Amino acid sequence: MRRQESPYFLALLLAILPALSPAAPLAAFSVDQLEQRRREIDTQLQRIATYSLGHGLGAIGYRSLPHDSPHETEWIEIDLGKPVALDELVLVPTIRRDAMQGFQADGFPSSLRVVAGVGPDRVGTTLVDYGPTSHLLPRIAPLVIPGSGTLASWIRIEARVLSPRAFDGKPVFQLAEVLAFRGPENVALRRPVKVPVEKNLDRSPGWAPAFLTDGVLPYLMAAADGKKSVAYVSQYELGENPAITVDLGERRQLSGVQLHAVDQSDTVPQAFAGDVGIPKILRIEGATRPDFSDGTVLIDLHHASIYDVGPILSWSFPETRCRYVRLTAIERAANSFYGQSQDRLGFAEIELFESGRNVALHRPVTANFRSEAGIRRLSTLTDGLNYYGSILPLRDWLNQLATRHELENERPLIVAELNARSVRQRAQFVQLAWLAALLGCGVVGVVVAGRLQRRRAIAQTRTRIAADLHDELGADLHAIGLLTDLASRDRASAEKLADLLQRMRALTERAGQAARHCTNLLEAPGLFGDLAEDVRRTSSRILADLDHAVEINDAEVLQKLDPQRRIDLLLFYQECLINIIRHSGATRVRAHLAVDHGRLHLRVADNGQGLHGALPASLKRRARLLRAQLDLAPAPAGGLQIDLRFRLRRWKLFS
Repeated sequence: MRRQESPYFLALLLAILPALSPAAPLAAFSVDQLEQRRREIDTQLQRIATYSLGHGLGAIGYRSLPHDSPHETEWIEIDLGKPVALDELVLVPTIRRDAMQGFQADGFPSSLRVVAGVGPDRVGTTLVDYGPTSHLLPRIAPLVIPGSGTLASWIRIEARVLSPRAFDGKPVFQLAEVLAFRGPENVALRRPVKVPVEKNLDRSPGWAPAFLTDGVLPYLMAAADGKKSVAYVSQYELGENPAITVDLGERRQLSGVQLHAVDQSDTVPQAFAGDVGIPKILRIEGATRPDFSDGTVLIDLHHASIYDVGPILSWSFPETRCRYVRLTAIERAANSFYGQSQDRLGFAEIELFESGRNVALHRPVTANFRSEAGIRRLSTLTDGLNYYGSILPLRDWLNQLATRHELENERPLIVAELNARSVRQRAQFVQLAWLAALLGCGVVGVVVAGRLQRRRAIAQTRTRIAADLHDELGADLHAIGLLTDLASRDRASAEKLADLLQRMRALTERAGQAARHCTNLLEAPGLFGDLAEDVRRTSSRILADLDHAVEINDAEVLQKLDPQRRIDLLLFYQECLINIIRHSGATRVRAHLAVDHGRLHLRVADNGQGLHGALPASLKRRARLLRAQLDLAPAPAGGLQIDLRFRLRRWKLFS
């Protein structure tokens, strides 16, 4: 049933509200999360009670005398009679009607402190201390304050910053009702109320400290579910002491009663006074026998004026064990009903409570007078419904109204954030459109630049192919010539001759492979494998009959060089050796290749005649392709020393 699920549903709502409350940084949530939260709020608003305010005459609540400044302290204190563990405190604002803004709280403090204590302890425990920045206003909803199980026999509410009342703008302290719950029971019901001094009392009708705990609220109970039920109202001929009897089916420990006044209609203004069907004196008795021979008076209710009634009338009494409950009109009231002054008896609902639970729900009802035929049946008195739908437990109903207030305050903030996001997204879309246009222009520029670059690349490729053919084939052919001379010299030795012929055969195949691949530089790296091994092999091939040595540091690091740069470096080294063989007359050659601090260094030194004339163009071309620094100097052994240096790229390890 709805009323059984309601406490758990509200507990869940109150638990999740702080996570996405108006104080939460909405900018931290994504659009999807905000949309989901808005849908959740809309769903929750459909499932909880709505504000439906009473109309007509009746008790309002308590109002202090006006002050000249809002920074005055007013307080009220409720005597609970005995210590009880408080679960929750509910403050109900006095509500006024504003022509422009609708219903508004009137005189509800913007800063307040709630203290609860036991007996003579006047310090007590502070339950809440709300400052002016706590956003208590505006509100027409009840303010729910957690009690956290605090033990208290008195409750004091201190208003430290007052709000102006509507009609003259004077700061006052006003409240319609104060409820203190222990479980589902309102332990503040009809308990004595103290105010600072008697002279502070507003003597206007409807304003009195006792009205703060009379159980009369400014709201009509309008739940989100349940069918409409028309209130029961009797026929005119009631006879003497008309009575309504509820059979609870078994003996119950009753401790309270709640009577719902007749739901006259949903129009404003009402056609009738708010006390239709309520007698001047109503006696409620309990008994275990149907003839009430063992009956006990539970409570006598006196209806002296319109200020003694409201939409829901609540009373508590000492626990009494009974099965039958009888409501007897001892003195009836003459109500103007459909233009006639007649005695009527009726209610929208009769609730009888055992441990805070209504045990009269769906129980049979009888009367000692003739009932009106048609829709006004006695069974409507215990059907759990009123003119607007289900009748909720009082605490759950007030919690739902408080939750509605929080949700309705949160929803506009979420909608505003979503709208702001939408505006920003449209602005970003315009920016992206401009960026896309600029990007399109950039793409066109890149295409044109790419074509020019490809043309330059073709020219550079032709130059590189010519250089590679010259260097690689020249080196191979020169090596073949040297090996031929050695073969002629060693033709008497079959073993040496066979080795020389095999090396000549390998050089011939390499020269042919170089000629095929030099036409496509993308395939040229396939000519070479391990750079260190190629350097040593080249030295052995070209300097076969000279004293030579090669020192290589960090061979595995050299292998990480870009393949094309490895080719250019090897061809540069080959060209150095060819020039030494052809022009230096050297007998001794030393080479050193290393990487140090992000720079590659190649040094080639011989003991020949040194350099006569200009530096060979082939060495300059190779140094330019490597983007390297080329230096020449006399070698320590008397010949020439060639130093080649270039820096490796900083944003990549090698290039």
